[in-house]
Amino acid sequence: MLQDFPSDNWQSFERFSFGDTPALADALLSLVLCGRKTATCWAAVDGQQTEPGRRSVVCDGTGQPRAIVETVSLRMVPFNAVSEDFARKEGEGDLSLSYWRQEHRRFFERLGLYSETMNLWCEEFKVVHVFPASG
Repeated sequence: MLQDFPSDNWQSFERFSFGDTPALADALLSLVLCGRKTATCWAAVDGQQTEPGRRSVVCDGTGQPRAIVETVSLRMVPFNAVSEDFARKEGEGDLSLSYWRQEHRRFFERLGLYSETMNLWCEEFKVVHVFPASG
């Protein structure tokens, strides 16, 4: 992957894990690492967490850095207006919008945030570095 940044510069990047459990973080990270997942979203009430061009460190379920991603695009979209194309880029399940809606509704309900018209930050990203697997 790209090595166009100083090897120690990444330590200052914000870190995050996908999902809300270690198991979900690992499952979604594996989709990123194999190139299937190039998008993600979160509830707008959680704030704008990135911007185009920003790089972030993706951690696994144990908090270990596994990749660096760069935000390509970011838009606010109501839940019920998420497109089939975006759902496919999220890389989950059968890649369909119906699967995306079912699983994201379940996720946001678990967080107590779900509404058919809730606003989401929808981010597309690219992987710019993968850290060597440890162990």
